[in-house]
Amino acid sequence: MIDHRRLGRELDYFHSDPLVGAGLPIWLPDGAAVRHAIESYLRELERRNGYRHVYSPPLARREMYERSGHLVHFGDDMFPPMPDGGAELFLRPSLCPHHAMVFASRGRSYRDLPLRVAELGPMYREERSGVLGGLSRVRAVSLNDAHIFCAEEQAVAEISGVLALMRQAHEAVRMKPLRYRLSLSDEGTGKSAELLRAALGDCGIAYEEAPGEGAFYGPKIDVQIADPAGREQTLSTVQIDYFQPERFGLGYVDSAQREQRPVIIHRSLLGSMERLVAHLLEIHNGWLPDWCAPVQAVVLPVHDDQFGAARQFADRAVARGLRVEVWADGSLGARVRRAAERRVPHVAVIGAAEAAAGAVAFRGREPQPEDVALEVLADSCEVPLPG
Repeated sequence: MIDHRRLGRELDYFHSDPLVGAGLPIWLPDGAAVRHAIESYLRELERRNGYRHVYSPPLARREMYERSGHLVHFGDDMFPPMPDGGAELFLRPSLCPHHAMVFASRGRSYRDLPLRVAELGPMYREERSGVLGGLSRVRAVSLNDAHIFCAEEQAVAEISGVLALMRQAHEAVRMKPLRYRLSLSDEGTGKSAELLRAALGDCGIAYEEAPGEGAFYGPKIDVQIADPAGREQTLSTVQIDYFQPERFGLGYVDSAQREQRPVIIHRSLLGSMERLVAHLLEIHNGWLPDWCAPVQAVVLPVHDDQFGAARQFADRAVARGLRVEVWADGSLGARVRRAAERRVPHVAVIGAAEAAAGAVAFRGREPQPEDVALEVLADSCEVPLPG
């Protein structure tokens, strides 16, 4: 069975050290390259779809989480408070209270809505040491999170838009959801659940209902995935929330100059970076899509005489934004095998004939002129965003 913990360490994606602590992996350069590529893709996808990105601190005062409901409903999973004079600070278990403060930072009117606030930010869960492992169960989580503040009549269209973006993001990482689950709170037929049902219907998505699986502030759509062993978990979510707008006193002025309460749509397209990369390693056996592979190509000079030509080609590729390395140590066969072991998608070989002709021989392809070969490589590694 493919295990991301073994594979991630073999490929130098992450490292765990007792001096840092359990559930707190260190992302090594190759793993960080994967994460950076995916984060950049998500930020650009969100930007093109009307999201505004923010940064918020990873901790806040006790009063924030009392008002949001997290201390009451989620307190057992939060780290103990840190004294701050006469107050207490908590590491956040969720980003939504901070994003509520973004909305509340100034007066809002109906013209501001929908306001789509996004952040790829850290949050913290005091997971028990016995359940921690690799990247799939950690204590420091980097979440692809966003909150849409909108009028109630805008909610179905916004949720439908989120589901469409989820599908696009899943396709980009070549991931197929197992099923969609409508996770319900105690009220299975309330307004929030009906809005989610309407959006699922508009998108033509089949789903199953799961009573009792909703968040404390309302129902949600969970996108379920399965690892190669068939174990199921939630990755992407979209949730609707009437609770926190009321608790934080959020409001906007409608077209008739009346004060109205917005609803909040919570959503994450690909979940946490930790759980996502763990899943991708397992379902692809380390062969990630070309656009997010840590090293997209290696250039192999056959002899030292071709090192300059190999370096020149690699430099041109790097200037095009590609992640390319030159490997010159060891026999050519050993380097080709190493590229396969490291899950490098493209191998370019430069021997005497290629160097003299200004050509690059891609493994498994006919030799091509150097400028054409670079275009082929760049096209293969292009980030899958709409044109």
